[in-house]
Amino acid sequence: MWYIIYRGGTENTKNITMAIPFPIIITERLNLRKILLTDLDRVHYFRSDKEINKYIKREPQTREMALAHIQLITAALKTDKSVTWGITTKDSNVLIGSICLWNFSEDKKTAEVGYDLDPEFQGKGIMSEALKAVLDFGFNQKGFETVEAYTDYRNIPSKKLLKQHGFIPREGVKDPDNQDNEVFYVNR
Repeated sequence: MWYIIYRGGTENTKNITMAIPFPIIITERLNLRKILLTDLDRVHYFRSDKEINKYIKREPQTREMALAHIQLITAALKTDKSVTWGITTKDSNVLIGSICLWNFSEDKKTAEVGYDLDPEFQGKGIMSEALKAVLDFGFNQKGFETVEAYTDYRNIPSKKLLKQHGFIPREGVKDPDNQDNEVFYVNR
């Protein structure tokens, strides 16, 4: 069970604009909230830690690059090109991960999901809880028909998570930017 809280009052959630207010999602154990400039240290950690990024083709990030990333996701939110949530527990406002819907198709029928999680919190069902809520939001509030995910073929926990939530491999499709990635999708 989860619900969305909108700062500034109740909104009609069928045709929301992502810019303001931000769709805070609350689940049984988690708060999914907007990533702020005050989260810079945690964002830098997520984008530069070797363990978190072992399946991602990304150079370790500087603090300046992490700041630019926060600015990018904020701008993309304002133009309804993506929405990125910081994941926190109900006991703390410190980011333990993030999850996003991004790479929207031009017709807004398809989006891609991406996520990362502090290794200290992996294996506890946290990302499963967050993914379930974000998929529900994407399908039922944003109206997406398909959500895709790209994950390294060696990333067994990520593939298991996706399969638990109904994702299936998109046979014969490769990620042109990373040949190690497998492409998964789930339909509404």
